[in-house]
Amino acid sequence: MRHASLPFPTIMSGFVAVLVGYASSAAIIWQAATAAGATPDQIAGWMTMLGIAMGASSLILSCWYRIPVLTAWSTPGAALLATSLHGLTINDAIGVFVFANLLIVLCGVTGLFARLMQIIPHSLAAAMLAGILLRFGLDAFANLQGHLGLTGTMLACWVIARRIAPRYAIVFTLVVGLVICAMTGSIDTRHIDTHFVMPQWVTPHFSLSALLGVGVPFFLVTMASQNAPGVATMKASGYHLPVSLLMVVTGGLSLLLSPFGVFSVCIAAITAAICQSPEAHPDAQQRWKASATAGVFYLLAGLSGATITSLMAAVPEAWIQTLAGLALLGTISGSLVQALNVPHQRDAAIITFLITASGVTLGAVGSAFWGLVAGGVCYACLAPKARIAEGVQP
Repeated sequence: MRHASLPFPTIMSGFVAVLVGYASSAAIIWQAATAAGATPDQIAGWMTMLGIAMGASSLILSCWYRIPVLTAWSTPGAALLATSLHGLTINDAIGVFVFANLLIVLCGVTGLFARLMQIIPHSLAAAMLAGILLRFGLDAFANLQGHLGLTGTMLACWVIARRIAPRYAIVFTLVVGLVICAMTGSIDTRHIDTHFVMPQWVTPHFSLSALLGVGVPFFLVTMASQNAPGVATMKASGYHLPVSLLMVVTGGLSLLLSPFGVFSVCIAAITAAICQSPEAHPDAQQRWKASATAGVFYLLAGLSGATITSLMAAVPEAWIQTLAGLALLGTISGSLVQALNVPHQRDAAIITFLITASGVTLGAVGSAFWGLVAGGVCYACLAPKARIAEGVQP
């Protein structure tokens, strides 16, 4: 590809999309892998295979269809895993990945994606997501008590950056946080590793309680909070690909690589908008080059999986928790707005939210599943009244 056909803003759009994706989510991925009991080498392998999977899918889909298709891991899904995998073995976790990705492939093959999203009220799915993410938001501000300088500075930087350059607020926050850690000697550089780590195969184990308590909510969160917005972002930008095709390709790749720690490869939303904007290229027909470039940067990031993982282990936990919480604030607030937006569904939504956030475990099945079940029962009981009320709304 000649340099003249790849303007510098296009290259930068691809780079920034990957940078924002990793800055906002890598800490959450690290927490999820740690919760699964993965060793440092296994976590490095996960990051490697995730980068390669996202890079290959973004590059191939963009170049093949000449449409800016950017893939990403499911950040809400990773947040759910970070809170739900405690007590499970890493083999159980891989079984959850296989199960959820198989469901995604089946949705693509059968064309059930759109219909499935209609079965579960959007308010309940949003309430479940808000309940899952609540802990991350609380942890971010809880660190003010023991790490006022670090957390307070990161919070102030985030607020200022949201005012000046909201798209890059989390990137600025990440950099400022690292500078504070370096100035205070909080970064343990002794164990930073730069060599390539070969991903390890982990044989999946299928536990009914894990599949119900983690696998089903993980599948729903991934579809409702990552794939659905990703497809909507593409359509809003004027790009159209068959939804079933995207689900089969991304879900199939995730299913194939699940034993290596690829928990999800989804259609990107926020980072995809960077590559689909006029800033990426003035010609809408040429913006696929930005997402293809992002695919190359994804591949490079994948090859540096060990470095990213060792950096996560070298920085203070307060930095990770604060960064993750601030990165998810928009998702938490947006989910709460969507959950409580319909007055006649609020009772069911608040029940879903509170049970999910409680962390209660019943019959070895996690709170996200029970929150959705309880909210669904409440919604069904109030459905006749809700339908009548909604029918008279303009």
